[in-house]
Amino acid sequence: MGLSKTTLFTEQQNALAALAKALGHPARVAIVDHLLQAEACINSDLVQELGLAQATISQHLRELKDAGIIQGTIEGPRMSYCINPHRWEQVADMFSQFFGRYQQKPADGCC
Repeated sequence: MGLSKTTLFTEQQNALAALAKALGHPARVAIVDHLLQAEACINSDLVQELGLAQATISQHLRELKDAGIIQGTIEGPRMSYCINPHRWEQVADMFSQFFGRYQQKPADGCC
């Protein structure tokens, strides 16, 4: 989608699409899942955990960090990452509101 086309949509629609894009790769989902399971900041080598190249991991971490889903701090030559708790609540709320809008109706022959 071209940058100019985003003006056709609401701020909420653009924000939800950006979050969906940030989570739209299985490696990023795996990184978030690993951070959620750890329930703490990690500075372990995600390369060993996920089996991807360091450059690939770094790219995915950057996407997640740019979306605000994770946060990181520099500790010497390593970065330490964790879930951004405030943003995580926002993300969960946005997706809950979006998916919660669907109300299944009795079968009336539609679709």
